[in-house]
Amino acid sequence: MNCRDNINQADKPLEDALLNDWHVVATSEEVVPGKLVPATLFDRDLVIWRDSEGQAYVWEDLCIHRGARLSKGFIQSDRVVCPYHGWNYDGTAQCVLMPASPNEKPMKKAKAIPHHVKEAYGFIWACMGEPAQDIPEFPEWDDPSYKKVVCGPYEFKSGYRAVENFIDPTHFPFVHAGVNGIMDQPDPIGAYDVYEENGILSSSEVQVTQPYGDPREVPVTAFYAYKCLRPLVAYFKKRLIISDPERASEGSPDDRFCTFLTVQQVSETRSIVRICCAMNFSPQPSDADVRRRQDLVYAQDSEIVDTQRPERIPVDLRMELHHRTDLLGQKYRMWLRNMGVSYGTV
Repeated sequence: MNCRDNINQADKPLEDALLNDWHVVATSEEVVPGKLVPATLFDRDLVIWRDSEGQAYVWEDLCIHRGARLSKGFIQSDRVVCPYHGWNYDGTAQCVLMPASPNEKPMKKAKAIPHHVKEAYGFIWACMGEPAQDIPEFPEWDDPSYKKVVCGPYEFKSGYRAVENFIDPTHFPFVHAGVNGIMDQPDPIGAYDVYEENGILSSSEVQVTQPYGDPREVPVTAFYAYKCLRPLVAYFKKRLIISDPERASEGSPDDRFCTFLTVQQVSETRSIVRICCAMNFSPQPSDADVRRRQDLVYAQDSEIVDTQRPERIPVDLRMELHHRTDLLGQKYRMWLRNMGVSYGTV
């Protein structure tokens, strides 16, 4: 049994579907050399830092000596220094100096508790168990024709309800009236397909009308194709057709707007959403324009989503009422249940 196993047994064990998966705990920009960044994931307190070579680390926020929070300390010569007794931990998480006994080699057990870490798509990812698979794929990230903008963080209560909201176009005319939909003329949602393949839940396209459908501030007919990549990672690719005849020439049949959504589930009833938007249309909006629109939309979302009860999402479909237009949400809840996800659910 390794250190991470011990940590997982300290409290209520985290199910394998979450423990052995990758989760975003910060954006790359948040973690700079010389700075200790505290974070919490599934009620576990973490510390994130970066060395002078740019390598990122995610550890338990715990000094093995007397249990002080390492995040209250500082970084010196690429070592994390505990604020209590000054124990120095290097990039391997090994203690290499005990100031009260500077000439004594620290014992092998004098180690911080490291977690697996990767950096991708402008995010820092951590796995607190043993990774069962790689981080989810974001196909537009390496495509130079797409502009990418990281947005957030956005606070929600349930991360699962935030994901379900993200894959639900039927709320657009009411939560995002005048932006993603028209309240007086809500779109009838036609039948669409949902299928699971290679562990990913996907939908066929869903058509909606959007008066301000992307950062160009132009009315569009949008066709959303969704994917649930992991319990707390989702994605859509939106095909765009400019609906104003006088501005139709500004668009192209190849215009796409994509969003890659990640959730850091802090506790069972608190989460942090971070997204990366990718778009290939021209002229491309500024980063500020993209973030301004996303900030608006996610503030509108959280204001309503956070009123939902129970705060922990029901995975028993009998607990709430469902309609055929909720098909992807229903499948998402069944998908969570079938994976054995219990943290943050009822």
